[in-house]
Amino acid sequence: MKIAPHSKFVLIGDSITDAGRDPSGEATPWGAPGHGRGYVSLIEAWLGATRPQDRIRVVNRGVGGNTVRELKARWQTDVLDLKPDWLSVMIGVNDVWRQFDTPLRFENHVYIEEYTATLDELLARTRPLVKGLVLATPFVIDNHRDEPMRRTIDAYGLAVRELAAKHDALFVNTQAVFDGLLEHIPATALAWDRIHCNQTGHMALARAFLKAIDAL
Repeated sequence: MKIAPHSKFVLIGDSITDAGRDPSGEATPWGAPGHGRGYVSLIEAWLGATRPQDRIRVVNRGVGGNTVRELKARWQTDVLDLKPDWLSVMIGVNDVWRQFDTPLRFENHVYIEEYTATLDELLARTRPLVKGLVLATPFVIDNHRDEPMRRTIDAYGLAVRELAAKHDALFVNTQAVFDGLLEHIPATALAWDRIHCNQTGHMALARAFLKAIDAL
């Protein structure tokens, strides 16, 4: 596995990462879903079950509703101050979504130029401080590739791919994960709103992340 024993692995993002986590973002002694109920908890459970001797510390720093702007505002406390060995970043769906669900609230729209520049800046600050970096695309659970929101999400995903190459990061194409599922499962069986997926979707995401770090 690419992540060395006794490493701290921080995963930051929006509601898909958050998934109802405890404020600590870590396991709690009272049994609350410290890592949330999404892909982060599944990653933590897999690493704990298959590599207990490695004692990988997984920390969830997802916050629902975040765009890359909010990520930048909390980067110091939620990334740099935690001193992660490995960092995963999955952000972008709200940057795109607000352009479509609240089209007249222009102040909430994060267009691709700002998105790319902000993420590039954060990664440039952080890459020398971590041993490894994982970048994941945003996604929409819709295989109609000419649909406007899907086209926009794909453009942001391409920006993430290019940033991963620039910053020597592992790349997770989450859109491709869901496109594969949609060959067999209707979108409404995965997410009522095309974004907040059920446990099948979170398991598919977890597998993609685990493959990227060679944990499968």
